[in-house]
Amino acid sequence: MRTLILWADDASPNLGVRALGAGTAALLRRVHPQSEIVFQNYGMRVPQLPIGRLRSLLAERATGRKGMQRWLAGFDLVIDTRSGDSFADIYGIRRLAVMSAVAEFAAQAGVAVVLGPQTIGPFRTATGRALARRSLRRSQLVMARDSESADAAGALGRPVDVLTTDVVFALARPEVQKSRDVVLNVSGLLWHPNPHVDSSRYRGTIHRLLDALAADGREVTLLAHVLESDNPDSDIDAISELLTERKHRLETVVPGGLDNVRRTVASANVVLGSRMHACLNALSTGTPAVPLPYSRKFGPLLADLGWTRSVDLRTAADPVEEVLAQTADPRLTADAGRVLEVAGDRLEGAVAALARGLDRVAT
Repeated sequence: MRTLILWADDASPNLGVRALGAGTAALLRRVHPQSEIVFQNYGMRVPQLPIGRLRSLLAERATGRKGMQRWLAGFDLVIDTRSGDSFADIYGIRRLAVMSAVAEFAAQAGVAVVLGPQTIGPFRTATGRALARRSLRRSQLVMARDSESADAAGALGRPVDVLTTDVVFALARPEVQKSRDVVLNVSGLLWHPNPHVDSSRYRGTIHRLLDALAADGREVTLLAHVLESDNPDSDIDAISELLTERKHRLETVVPGGLDNVRRTVASANVVLGSRMHACLNALSTGTPAVPLPYSRKFGPLLADLGWTRSVDLRTAADPVEEVLAQTADPRLTADAGRVLEVAGDRLEGAVAALARGLDRVAT
């Protein structure tokens, strides 16, 4: 079976995108171990698929000069990940329209399209809701990674086929010794002006958190989860700026890849982070994590897993005190172990649904 995984890959500077790609591939291989997998994303596109702009896609669909439809027809299955959280209009209609168009054209090429486990919504505009309805109805299988996403799909007239969890839990757990105390992921997205939280307040929170952890005798390692790229929200740049503002140096980990970051979080006693997949990578290795959320994609997913340790940057009166209270809870590690059990059960539902879907494709 030849499978195209859209909007995730194995080379992105965003290690969350790599986790999405590797996890989706791992989920597929539980059903079809010999599947040939091809990734397509903004950073690694083939000439046949002009995904830079909607206009380019529409022109290619009309003219066929690049051979897009022939290329798409060469696959047996398309798993559309929507980058995990981009099946929504909060990042703009243009992004939603481009991603929806590729899925639409794949279906027109006669390929089965599956919406992999992901966040669905929010859709705040009439155009966004219209695009979402069409994508949902054209998909042979729809999987949501949280219950609020399942509700969003149902409200648009296409209930999901399975409610599961994030595909990062399909990845193998690294076996490493606990050699670090607190691993802190500093988000470059939030460090600079952004539409989610006040960046100045975020910077102040990180500084106060480091001071408070030091006062408690905790040892901190800084972790970059988005590496250097043309994208301005690199965590490396944020960490560099943070270190220039502080007197004492801290251990810093800039991972060479997904395996490296998973080994790093697995080596920690606890992970704190605003990158969702920094926290999910931790939880999927059995390490407790205290997420510092900035958007809707965190809460419902974690709540479905029974993990209620988040400290929402948008609403917390004193994020630092709340984080310290969570890290001091003696039940933290045991609760993280239960998350693995819940996630494993939820993934089995996705495996079964995907197997049924592939049986339909084969017949």
